[in-house]
Amino acid sequence: MFRSGISSCAAGVLCLFAASHAQAADTTAGQAVYSDSIFSGGRWSVSVGGFAGFTPAYEGSDEFRFVGYPLILPKFYGDNYDPTARSRVTFRGIDDVRITAVSLGGLDIGPLTGYSFGRDEDLSNRLRGLGDIDGGITAGGFAAYHFEPFFVDFAYHSQVTGDDDTGHTLRFGVGMDHNLSERLSMSTYVNAAYASDDYMDTYFSVSPVQSAASGLGVYNAGAGFKDVGVDIGFDYRLSDRVTLTTKAGYARLLGDAADSPITESRNQFSGGLGLTYTFGRTE
Repeated sequence: MFRSGISSCAAGVLCLFAASHAQAADTTAGQAVYSDSIFSGGRWSVSVGGFAGFTPAYEGSDEFRFVGYPLILPKFYGDNYDPTARSRVTFRGIDDVRITAVSLGGLDIGPLTGYSFGRDEDLSNRLRGLGDIDGGITAGGFAAYHFEPFFVDFAYHSQVTGDDDTGHTLRFGVGMDHNLSERLSMSTYVNAAYASDDYMDTYFSVSPVQSAASGLGVYNAGAGFKDVGVDIGFDYRLSDRVTLTTKAGYARLLGDAADSPITESRNQFSGGLGLTYTFGRTE
């Protein structure tokens, strides 16, 4: 069963930092044409569009909700344009936008930010009586090492606003970015997440008070690895400036997260389509 929903305005704001996966190719000054003086130096491009898709109604749900948000995807090339240079902004999700502050060879280090939507007990009958979990701004840091076309990364992720203490997660991943043709590129990302006691208690435990209100059994979830997953994405350039993006993801809940009475399904699916138009430098 699908539940419709519209993402909050915070999603649109955060997407200002999301990164395009498309690779730009070198062009000469005579070949490049820019309609705005902001891009006249060829140092920036900005892709504007939108993304629509589906995610689990909540973590552990067997129902889905539709989400949609605008995309504004900047890319900075620096003084010396290099078509193989990595983007300084990586979009792992609306709650996980990573910005490279230091790049040393294959090593990237920097902060991350985003927005977590929390959880509303009205999302599912299973949640009735558990109360709402506040959403809020997320913050943390990450490190990634690239050995083309592969990379490995690690991130610390915590919600820093809202009334609930949602703890933190440690996220690990290994991935590959690969150009299948001149216009088609593919990205694959295998990942796992370790959650703290506070995170697990907030999202997967059932207190005696919540048990009495919901009918679910009392349950105490402890720290541990909560999921493993894989994400696959494709970018197809319909033209020099228009790109179609499709993404699909699967995660398997583990341990106390999988065994929680709040969890309806251990199998979590997501996916969607996006379309962007690029202003500024293109191939």
